[in-house]
Amino acid sequence: MNKRFVAVAVLLAGFTGVVALTGCNDVSTDLKAPTYATGIDKNELSSKAFMQKFPSQYASYMKNNESEVMTEYKGSIAYHKNDNVNSLPNGFKNAQPYLKNLWMGYPFMYEYNEPRGHTHAVEDFVNIDRLDAFSADGKGHMPATCWNCKTPRMMQWIAKYGDDFWSKDVNEFRSKEMVTQEEAISCSTCHDPATMELRPYSEPLQDWLKRSGQDWTKLSRNEKRTLVCAQCHVEYYFTEKGNGPNKRPVFPWDLGKNPDAFYEYYKTHGKKDASGKEGPFADWVHAVSKVPMIKMQHPDYETFQDGPHGAAGVSCADCHMQYMREDGKKVSSHWMTSPLKDKEMRACRQCHADKTAEYLRSRVHYIQEKTFSKLLEAERHSVKAHEAIRLANAYTGERAQNYDTLMQEAREMVRKGQLYWDYVSAENSIGFHNPTKQLNALMTSYESSQKAIDLAQQATMFGISPMLAGNIEKLVPPILEMSRELQQDEAFLMRHPWTKMLPVMPKHERVWKGQDRLDKMANAAPKM
Repeated sequence: MNKRFVAVAVLLAGFTGVVALTGCNDVSTDLKAPTYATGIDKNELSSKAFMQKFPSQYASYMKNNESEVMTEYKGSIAYHKNDNVNSLPNGFKNAQPYLKNLWMGYPFMYEYNEPRGHTHAVEDFVNIDRLDAFSADGKGHMPATCWNCKTPRMMQWIAKYGDDFWSKDVNEFRSKEMVTQEEAISCSTCHDPATMELRPYSEPLQDWLKRSGQDWTKLSRNEKRTLVCAQCHVEYYFTEKGNGPNKRPVFPWDLGKNPDAFYEYYKTHGKKDASGKEGPFADWVHAVSKVPMIKMQHPDYETFQDGPHGAAGVSCADCHMQYMREDGKKVSSHWMTSPLKDKEMRACRQCHADKTAEYLRSRVHYIQEKTFSKLLEAERHSVKAHEAIRLANAYTGERAQNYDTLMQEAREMVRKGQLYWDYVSAENSIGFHNPTKQLNALMTSYESSQKAIDLAQQATMFGISPMLAGNIEKLVPPILEMSRELQQDEAFLMRHPWTKMLPVMPKHERVWKGQDRLDKMANAAPKM
């Protein structure tokens, strides 16, 4: 066991235990929210429709437009999360340089950015390189399921198409005629416009409540104040054809909400074999190691719910939508953001009134610094594990008699190692929501990757060991640039030992820019 991981985990567990016990008893209450007859149509989706009735909340919601407010490790600038070379807004000092390597062969390798505020959800989604903007037929080559957390218009699409919606191409719903920027994550995502009662618009959350025997109407208000966030800030996957409606999103919580539970869950729920038995689920096959992989999404809720604050009954809104006073009234801020962006740390000091803002900020940074450094270690070791499998796959020297058995286990350890670090990386608190769980996950990741390396070496009678010796950053440099357009350039792909294993994509001009279909615009233009 890695003693450094354990020492840091014990230290942080002690701190957060103290934090949880210092006065959160009266933050979240089950007092009933005021009831409204807003006069707004129950099917309204545009955020602007709420501006007149709820001016304070709308004004604070519009602060989500801010894109220059950064904390030490997170923020609102959509910088490339793998770029540790360029300054903001393209890169950032606390980047994760190996992300493109680790997602080789999956659309995440093209572009993965720090998310901006909820008001930008549609805009940033239609501009991300993960959606194919170069295909001759205009398809995005991703399922329409990807819209699930971008707009409450999902409710209308599901009402119209039912379960046929999920497997449609994502670009069918991309244009301005289909969805507007004002229909991004906003009021209708969490509230019934006619009454302002909290509601679950999310199909996978409704499925989970039904599957777990829970009735939304009987949940406490405080539970709802967290679950409306958990509609999207969660891990999920898309069902395989034959296991349910094709590409329908599912929350994999049946065995629990920890990485151990997810790892076990994903040993099934994949494609069925000839006998009808489900195989392991995989989001994609890594282009270099050829290992079927899992991509964690953003398990904020799963991480938080049994952490120090979640276990103490604090809701997401208590910290990220702090109360403010206006004209003697208590109003929830709808600037959904980090408490660290407030110089006075008022959201934290609702409970920790005996601590200064400077002290609380320093403790958050301490946790994040320790977690982030271990995250980078785990990612580097995961890269080394993929490289070990690649070398062992291609090895032509003397092999161990049980080569196939050893390699099967080695590939499984690569898959496990990546799932565990990605559980931490994809989560948005950099350790703070649950320091013990996240450091434990990183330790498991590191150990799993090391086991994969050891097994691959044994399988090749240690023939690949000299090729794995030395600094991994020299053996396999981080890939800082990769895009759909660059994948059309064979000369570019040949520059790196890993990108050369990708197929060269056919040359094609861009056909989408944001929500505009360029080739159709060109054809519609009058000829001179």
